[in-house]
Amino acid sequence: MKKLLVILVFFSIIGGCATAKQTYTSDGKKGYVIDCSGGALNWGMCYEKAGEICGKKGYFVLEKSSDKGAMISGSQFGLFGGSIVSRSMVIKCKD
Repeated sequence: MKKLLVILVFFSIIGGCATAKQTYTSDGKKGYVIDCSGGALNWGMCYEKAGEICGKKGYFVLEKSSDKGAMISGSQFGLFGGSIVSRSMVIKCKD
């Protein structure tokens, strides 16, 4: 049980903020894929990350996607389950 608690704390620390990766949009301009997946994150964190990236210029949201699911895992110590929440969006900074 102690091991499970350590693992949960570790993943909550790592997964505590939205991440962004540079990409290119369909018009060939630079864009960003922002991921704010997980139970500890929300859409607000995605928008906050977009604001950090583009600053005062602002941004366009080109695409948003989300999905919810469940996960069950087993080991010699029993079964563990939880929900999985996936959220991401593609943005382009305004010129």
